[in-house]
Amino acid sequence: MAGKFECYTDKAGEFRFRLKASNGETVLASEGYTSKAACSNGIESVQKNCLDEECFEKKTTDGGKFRFNLKARNGQVIGTSENYETEAARDNGIAAVGRAAVDASIDDQT
Repeated sequence: MAGKFECYTDKAGEFRFRLKASNGETVLASEGYTSKAACSNGIESVQKNCLDEECFEKKTTDGGKFRFNLKARNGQVIGTSENYETEAARDNGIAAVGRAAVDASIDDQT
C-alpha cells in the first residue's frame, strides 16, 4: 500500500519532506532544501531510487543502533531513517520505503 510524502517548511525556512508509510509511521526524512522545487526533485529521486537496494547505505551509530541513508545514483543523500534497535528492523525500514514511496501521494503543507 502506498504511503504519503509530507512536504513542509521547517523553523529555519527550509523545505523538507518526510515519507510516511500507510500506517502513519515516518520511514524517511530529508535534509533541508532552499527551494520548494528542489524539495520536489528530492521526492522524485526517492521514487526513482527506492527499489534499488544499492542506493541504500546501511549504517551503525556510535551507540550501536542501526539506520540507513537513501542515496541518489550520484552519491548524494536523499533521505535518512530513524534509528532502529536491530539490523532486521532497519532492513524492514528499507523495505517499507520501497512499499510506501513508489505510488505515494504528496501532501503539500507549505
